[in-house]
Amino acid sequence: MLSDWLELPGTEQRLAAASEASNLDLVAHGTTSDADTIRDTAVAQPLIVTTSLLALRALLDGRPAADVVDVTAGHSVGELSAAAVAGALSDDGAAGLVARRARAMATAAAAAPSGMSAVVGGDPDEVLAAIEAAGLWPANVNGAGQTVAAGALDKLAELSANPPTRARVIPLQVAGAFHTPFMDAARAEFEPVALGWDATDPTLPFLADLDGTAYTGGTHGHGTGADVLTNLARQVTAPVRWDLIMTGLAERGVTGLLELAPGGVLTGLAKRGLKGVETVAVKSPADLDAARALIAAHSNVLPSGTNATGADQ
Repeated sequence: MLSDWLELPGTEQRLAAASEASNLDLVAHGTTSDADTIRDTAVAQPLIVTTSLLALRALLDGRPAADVVDVTAGHSVGELSAAAVAGALSDDGAAGLVARRARAMATAAAAAPSGMSAVVGGDPDEVLAAIEAAGLWPANVNGAGQTVAAGALDKLAELSANPPTRARVIPLQVAGAFHTPFMDAARAEFEPVALGWDATDPTLPFLADLDGTAYTGGTHGHGTGADVLTNLARQVTAPVRWDLIMTGLAERGVTGLLELAPGGVLTGLAKRGLKGVETVAVKSPADLDAARALIAAHSNVLPSGTNATGADQ
C-alpha cells in the first residue's frame, strides 16, 4: 500500500511524523504487515487517512489546497482526510485524531459481535424499510443504488436470507456496526478527545457527512474548527449520508471529482450518481499524472469545479 509512495521525495519524513502522531509504525503496516494486521480497525483507519494525505501533498506540490480544490468531502473515516484538505486539521493532527477514533471504535466493535452488509439495488424506500424491519440501521446511505445495513450479525443474516425486492445483500469485511448505536461507547470515549483537539477554521467549502451541507461561518466563511470537531465526534454513531454529499456536489456544478488514495469506491458511486462528472481515483503514484490532468482541466473552471474526496473505511 505504501511501497510505491515511499519512492517519492518527502514521503519518508511525512510517514515518520504521522507514525509518531498516531503511535503506530505506519511504514511497516503499509509495506510488510499482513492482511489480518491491517484489517484491524485501529490500524486501517490511520493507514487510510495517511495514504490519502500523501496523495494530496504529492498532487498539490506545495500549493495551498484552497488554490486548487473548490469543495471537499470524505466518506466515513475519509472525513478526517477531508478535514485536512479543508485546512481544519494538519496532516499530523489528522493522523493523531484518527488513531484515537480508530482505537475507540475497535474497542467498541470487540465488545459485541456486529457487522455491516451492502444492499445493492432495489427501491430505496423499500430498502430502508427492510433494514428497519430487520432491526438494523442504514449506516451508509450512499446513493447510486447502494445502502449499507449494520447491526447484529444474526439480523444481518436474516436480511440476507430475505433481501428487498430486486436487491442483493453483500456482507462487508469490517470489524463492527460503525455509524450505529453499537458505537455509543466509542463516541463517549472519542468525543472529549475530539472536542479538545487542535483545529483551525476551514479555508475552503467542506460538505459534512451528517447531512451533506457545507459548513458556514468562521474566519473564511466555511465553518469553524470547533464545528468540524463536533461533527467528527457525532459521525461515529450517525449514518454517512453520501447520497446527500453527491447531491450537494451536483448543486455546486462540480465537473471533476478526484478521489484520494486508496481510491476506487467513491468514484464508482460517482459514475452512477453524478453522471457527466469526470473522475479519477488515485490508487498509487502511477495515477498522479491523470489526477494532475483532471486538476488542470477542472479546478476553478466554475465557481465550484474539482472535489477532492477522502476514502471510505
